[in-house]
Amino acid sequence: MHSMLQTIRKVLVESIDSTPHIVSSLFKTGVGDYAEHDRFLGVRVPAIRKIAKEFMHISFENLIFLMRSAMNEERLLALVILTEKYKTAPVQQRDAIYQFYKDNIFYVNNWNLVDMSAHTIIGAHLFDKDRYLLEKFAESDSLWERRISIVATWYFIRRGDLEWTFKIAALLLSDKQDLVHKAVGWMLREAGKQNQGQLELFLARNSRLMPRTMLRYATEKLSENRKKYYLTKSVI
Repeated sequence: MHSMLQTIRKVLVESIDSTPHIVSSLFKTGVGDYAEHDRFLGVRVPAIRKIAKEFMHISFENLIFLMRSAMNEERLLALVILTEKYKTAPVQQRDAIYQFYKDNIFYVNNWNLVDMSAHTIIGAHLFDKDRYLLEKFAESDSLWERRISIVATWYFIRRGDLEWTFKIAALLLSDKQDLVHKAVGWMLREAGKQNQGQLELFLARNSRLMPRTMLRYATEKLSENRKKYYLTKSVI
């Protein structure tokens, strides 16, 4: 094992500030659940962000070992480093970071990993490019790629570009996974903060088709009357 990787793993162990049981309680780790095979050290996000600042110079050759680790916190650390690298990298290096992320997307396989990185890498990279990949991910058999497809649009939302949030949300209306319902509802809520009229137009067309969890998340910031109106219309 490379000495850099050994050092990082030593720092992670020394930074344990919780327990695997407490950290893993945020995820469904039971038999058959989405995080059944994930493992945890017991390091919380603030500590991971601090460690990332110390190892921003890590090479892709070392980073790939963290990305493919069985430990959730090691994969999360790799993604924090990647997102920070992307923010400051010149265009050519951003292409390489984006490609590295796509090549290792199989390991972006829990909701905290998706939510840390989808908008800051996939969303950021596709903002001024062809966004077909998001449609492809929305139709994927992978729960995590489907969640990436909608969370990536958070980058667009923050820049006032709402079209693709509603477009991907429409593709995911019939999704069977609760984690996708939550992510779609979350992004619709964020879009509604930018333009409530567009959100309500989407709800008027689709609320009867939306899973209850998705609808609750999407209407969270509406007035009680408007929220009740859409929740009453829901038949799912």
